Amino acid sequence: MNSEEEFYDAETGLESDDSCEVSFKDACVYESKQTVNGKVPSENGAWERRTTLPAPMFSRNDFSVWGFLKKCIGMELSKITMPIVFNEPLSFLQRITEYMEHTYLIHKACTLSDSIERMQLVATFAISAVASQWDRTGKPFNPLLGETFELTRDEEGYRMISEQVSHHPPISAFYSESLNQDFSFHGSIYPKLKFWGKSVEAEPKGTMTLELSKHREAYTWTNPMCCVHNVILGKLWIEQYGTVEIVNHSTGDKCVLNFKPCGMFGKELHRVEGHIQDKSKKKRRVIYGKWTECVYSIEPKVYEANKKAEKKSGGDSKKHKQEQSTAGDDADEMPDVQETVTMIPGSLLLWRVAPRPPNSTEMYNFTNFAMTLNELEPGMIGVIAPTDCRLRPDIRAMENGDIDTASREKERLEEKQRAARRERAKDEEEWSTRWFQQGKNPYTGAADWIYKAGYFERKYPHLPDIY
Repeated sequence: MNSEEEFYDAETGLESDDSCEVSFKDACVYESKQTVNGKVPSENGAWERRTTLPAPMFSRNDFSVWGFLKKCIGMELSKITMPIVFNEPLSFLQRITEYMEHTYLIHKACTLSDSIERMQLVATFAISAVASQWDRTGKPFNPLLGETFELTRDEEGYRMISEQVSHHPPISAFYSESLNQDFSFHGSIYPKLKFWGKSVEAEPKGTMTLELSKHREAYTWTNPMCCVHNVILGKLWIEQYGTVEIVNHSTGDKCVLNFKPCGMFGKELHRVEGHIQDKSKKKRRVIYGKWTECVYSIEPKVYEANKKAEKKSGGDSKKHKQEQSTAGDDADEMPDVQETVTMIPGSLLLWRVAPRPPNSTEMYNFTNFAMTLNELEPGMIGVIAPTDCRLRPDIRAMENGDIDTASREKERLEEKQRAARRERAKDEEEWSTRWFQQGKNPYTGAADWIYKAGYFERKYPHLPDIY
């Protein structure tokens, strides 16, 4: 098979509680209900979203990962065809949509009059957007050129459209907006991945832009790096690391977040720490927590005083003996994780992750939100675009537990895409995107993909037959 497919990984989110007076009622709507074929029938017969997948995930134990990946060491994986055993039953476009799981944080930010308080919630939204990456070691399916995904959540007040706008390099563009025009959130992502022998490193290139129309504010940032350890041997585990700088282009406020790497003894695993400064560069708040668990903010002076007190009390982290790091060359042993973040007195809880469903480990470690993304709800057929990835037969077959059909369909779709590309080359025809166009980010000046509007008018002429 021609090796021209992309291996994707993405950053996304989990759910939260009602800190900052933010409603948390939507975070627990799925708990302990009887299901029929994975769906929850309500008492009045109205549709409720499913709480599980049609079939559990299959075992990867019989597949030799090393036999496949040993030829890829040091390579950028954008032109390597990956076996379906690596996948989870979602497209990368659906994975991007998981950014929206904590939209209530943006809605709350829109109601606040103080720009520093708004930045607190925007920063929390950016952190929470990667939370569902935790333990999600399956990769999403590579979107086909022209593939789309839409999501409308009336009860949460937003809608979103995404499109695969480029194949080489692989670029996914998205645009979301509140239904009452309070905000828009958009961006484009080019995930670059490399295999380093025992791990796969993902660099999610691209800028996120959030606009709050009431306040005439625009925020931009990029996502942290992601690394999946032990892709050959041992227990798979994930870390996020790197500096994320969130800029309010209207006020000059800035939030600098440090997603900390694991470190030798694992003390910093999953930790996030940073600060918010105003345009005069004065620190106004400190942000701390874990992207897998919770986020707090606190006054900088209180935070620094607590740090000094900790040092004086001699927190003897050096008692972690070297044997913890002597797993050898066979595997990057996952460090013991301190399950909770110690709250400093005077802190404000901004967000706390919601528990995953009880069957999550059997369902690709999906969150409640992720569990619903590939569901074909009543009335969708004939309304969503024919390029929507809910209609992809390979993802649908994998979700249903039919791996052989999923593999055959994946191969057929890849060959169909290559044949279409050959025809365009023969006719000297350029690919034309439908819903986004190349341009510059109006706030950073960087290359970006801008939404052209019109998708939700439900007029889909001349869409390509990609499935």
